[in-house]
Amino acid sequence: MSAPRPSAFSYVRVESPADLPREDEHRVEVAVLDMNHGWPNLGHDSLVAAVREATEDIAPALSEAGLGVRALSYDVRRRHAVPRNPNGRFALYLGTGGPGHLDPRRNDGISQGSQGIHEDAAWEDRVFALFDAIQETPGAALLGVCHTFGVMCRWSGVAQPVLRSPAKGGKSAGVLENLLTPEGEAHPWFARMADELPDHHRLRVIDHRLFDLIPTHDRPAGFTPIGNETEGLGGPRGEALTMAEFARDDGGVMPRVFGVNHHPEILDRTRQMRILQEKLARGEVSPEWAEDRGRILMTSYPDERTDRRLRVTSDYTLFAPLRFHLYRQVRLRAEALGLEVDVHEDRVPEQAAAGSAAEG
Repeated sequence: MSAPRPSAFSYVRVESPADLPREDEHRVEVAVLDMNHGWPNLGHDSLVAAVREATEDIAPALSEAGLGVRALSYDVRRRHAVPRNPNGRFALYLGTGGPGHLDPRRNDGISQGSQGIHEDAAWEDRVFALFDAIQETPGAALLGVCHTFGVMCRWSGVAQPVLRSPAKGGKSAGVLENLLTPEGEAHPWFARMADELPDHHRLRVIDHRLFDLIPTHDRPAGFTPIGNETEGLGGPRGEALTMAEFARDDGGVMPRVFGVNHHPEILDRTRQMRILQEKLARGEVSPEWAEDRGRILMTSYPDERTDRRLRVTSDYTLFAPLRFHLYRQVRLRAEALGLEVDVHEDRVPEQAAAGSAAEG
C-alpha cells in the first residue's frame, strides 16, 4: 500500500527541539524566524499566510506528485530556537519584524528603544552563523522584513541602527514612500518594478519602525543597496537604508538574500481581518487587542489607488521572490525523488508582471 499523500500545506511551531517534526522527503520545508519575542502581531501570521497562499496556488500539482509544503516557525529571540543551516532540510528562510532594539544587548527593558523588551543576546551568534551559511550556499535563500532586516544589516556591517529622533518625527509609521537607489533601478529584478511605478523610482510602503539604518562604509561582496527612505511623501531621498540585497540567485535576476525595512507581508484589509480573527479564535491575542487592531484596520487603511501601489511593492519585494525560491525547492525535490511536478520558478516573474498589469 502506498503512503498517504501529504496535505498541500501544514504549519508547526518550534520553541524547543522536542517540537521539531521528523523530516519527510515529501514535504518541502520553509523556516520562519519569528523575531517578535512573544509580542502580539499580525506580521508573523501574514508571512505564514504568504507561504500557505503560494502553496495553495500549486496545490493540484503538489497533490498529483504526492508532495506538500510545511512552514516551521522558530521562536528565535525568546526561546533561542534557531533552524539548521542549509543542509537539505531547509533552503528557504523568512524573517519577521519585531519589537525592541536591533542590538539585543541593548534590550534591558528600560533603555530607550527597548520597548520594554528584556532579552538574552545568546541567539545572535547562532543567527549570524546561519546567515553566513545561507549566503555561502548558492541554493539557499533568506528574505527578511523589518527587525530581521536590521539584524541582517548588523550581521553584514552595511548599516547601523540609530533611534529616530524627535526632529525626524520619532517612530515612522503608516503608508509612506521609499526611493529606489540608482543600483536598484538598474537591478534586473527591481528594474521591472521601476517600470510599474508612476515616476520609476518612488514606491509606497507600510512603515512601522523606531530605528533608521544608517549606511556604513562597508560594502561586502554581493551587497547592493536597493532603497532609501524619503523625507516625507514626495520629499527628497533620506539617509536611511530601507532595502538591500546581500546575494543574488545564480540566474542573475532574483535576489537570494534580501531584506526590507517595511512590511510587504501586511497587504489588504480583508486578509488582515481574517488573520486577526484566526488569532483571536486560537486564543493568541486578547479580545481587547483584537478589537483595537481591528479598529485601526477599518479606519486607517489606504484608499484603492494607494492599495494598488502597495500591492506592487509587496509583489516585488516579498511575494514573487518567496514564490520563486519556494517553487524552485518544490521542483528540485520532485526531481530528486524521480517525480514529475508541473511547477517551475521561471514562471514566477512573468506571473508577477501579469498580475500587476491586471490590477492596474
